[in-house]
Amino acid sequence: MSAAIYLIRHGQTARNRAGGLQGRSDLPLNQAGEEQAQAAGKGLLARGITFSAVYTSPLIRAVQTAKILAPGVPLTVDGRLIEMDYGPYEGMDLSNLPQEVLTFFEDFEHNPAPAGMEQLPAVKARLAAFLEDLKAAAPQGNILISTHAIAMKGALEVLTPQSGGGYWAKYIGNCAVYRTDLQDGRFSVPAEVLL
Repeated sequence: MSAAIYLIRHGQTARNRAGGLQGRSDLPLNQAGEEQAQAAGKGLLARGITFSAVYTSPLIRAVQTAKILAPGVPLTVDGRLIEMDYGPYEGMDLSNLPQEVLTFFEDFEHNPAPAGMEQLPAVKARLAAFLEDLKAAAPQGNILISTHAIAMKGALEVLTPQSGGGYWAKYIGNCAVYRTDLQDGRFSVPAEVLL
């Protein structure tokens, strides 16, 4: 009993392009984002990878990305895959952030998120719960998980305990893909899939 789990960050949106904190704002893919998702789908298909099940964040950009990569496959929407809640900082320009946000972004592992933002341990905990439920479901074949940068980092932290928080500071671009294998009830250490 085994499954290959592919985690993807959604394609680009207008706010990504403009350099804004997007968080839980429900914005669609822009044209570049649709093209990124199509390119990722073609890259996976060229490797013979098609999906038997899809899990997605409820936000439209993740849903659209999932539909482009796995056309016709029923989607399971799971709120635990949603992006980090930036609270009062939602929508702010990344080039003009208040000092408390800059301090947090400079060292995610040692500085708590500013008041009003979701804390990283909470992000990690909800992704851990999702992954445990996925493991319990004993899926087969190739599984797609369409999510967001910080949520994806939370999943990668769960799957790589030895990272020591290293994924929080790692850049994960639009439509970046990571793979972990689920075999005999255990996840493998994830690796980036270069398409």
